[in-house]
Amino acid sequence: MKRKHNKNFLLVFLILLSGFVQAQQQLSLEEVKNKSLENNKKLKKAQSNINVSIAANASAKAAAKPTIDASVFGLYLSDPFKTLLPEYSANGSVALTQVIYAGNKIQTAKKMTSSAVDLQTAQKELTEDEVLLSAETAYWQVVNLKEKVALAERYLKLLNTLKKDLQNSFDAGLIYKNDLLKVEVQQNEAMLNLTRANDGLVMAKLNLTQITGLYNVDFDIKDDSSADVQLISQSDVKTAIDKRPEIGMLNKVVEIQEYQGKLLEGNQKPTLAVSANGLASYGKKINFSNGNDDMQAFVGLVTLSVPILDWGGRKQKVKEQGFQTEARKLELEETKELLSIEIQNAWLMLNQSVTQIELSKKSLHQAEENLRLNQDRFDAGTVLGEDVLEAQVLWQKAYADVIDAKAGYKIMEAKYKKAIGEY
Repeated sequence: MKRKHNKNFLLVFLILLSGFVQAQQQLSLEEVKNKSLENNKKLKKAQSNINVSIAANASAKAAAKPTIDASVFGLYLSDPFKTLLPEYSANGSVALTQVIYAGNKIQTAKKMTSSAVDLQTAQKELTEDEVLLSAETAYWQVVNLKEKVALAERYLKLLNTLKKDLQNSFDAGLIYKNDLLKVEVQQNEAMLNLTRANDGLVMAKLNLTQITGLYNVDFDIKDDSSADVQLISQSDVKTAIDKRPEIGMLNKVVEIQEYQGKLLEGNQKPTLAVSANGLASYGKKINFSNGNDDMQAFVGLVTLSVPILDWGGRKQKVKEQGFQTEARKLELEETKELLSIEIQNAWLMLNQSVTQIELSKKSLHQAEENLRLNQDRFDAGTVLGEDVLEAQVLWQKAYADVIDAKAGYKIMEAKYKKAIGEY
């Protein structure tokens, strides 16, 4: 009966385990990118900034339209005022105002806030590129550490097999104790490396969850780091620079600075506005023209404001803004130069990573052959366990170099795409 109970428990455990495995999410690189675009907080903040600039643009457009204001108030007067006006009265007014001319400041403000929308949109594009690069980098780091874990486990199995063979030789009195101890020391280091790789994998997954907005690290990835790699030709630098959102941003910054200068110039020009005001009042004999208890009136007003003298203050503000605009233009030119260097460097590093993969694969092939030969000679009794151990260490290092080279290539490929504006 107890045995049957244990079987039932084992069956339930296996069903639950199967459900857990099936529930574990499998993520591809494209899925990681899409989730990062959907959930990343930096992108949500960038969208909020776009919404702010859209609202500012709508406000600037509204400034060109007439405004209507209304007010209502009650009035009580004590002596000596109530001898002139009713002691109690209710008053209301409606005012319609339209700015006719304001030194082109309203039109300039609309253009400037429209450019601000474009600026924030370009800023979001830059943020998207940065988030996508961070997501892809984190993705390939997970791939790298996942393969490092598998390598550490495989390496540990090789050491365990070698230790078992050496233990038999030691028990037979064929080798000394120190030959066995060398393997045990390497085993300890291999177990430590396995722990580090597992811990690194957990941290890499946590980093990826933060970027993508995932809730936990209970996911696996569909990696394709075995894709063919090859040297690539360099893209046209000028075309690549023009695609960069940084350039779009700085172009808009220059535009905004120029519009700001025009706004300041508008402060030196006259402002013309018209308004119509309707008034209504109710109170005892409030209408001083006929003695009625009510009074209605209309007032039309034309206002012309002309700047005359401010001791050069407005003029200096315009000059100050002109210098700021010039500084932004110089910043734009410098950024283009720096981006050109960045693109060149990204291209060199990408092709360098291709060479690194080729050389590391060649070294791994040589290390595998060296390990095979030493293992065969050890089995034949012509070399010592120390030689096999050394060959295993070389193989493990060569394999790790290949893993790093593949992940490095994928990351550099993403950086190059971002550098040429094709991310």
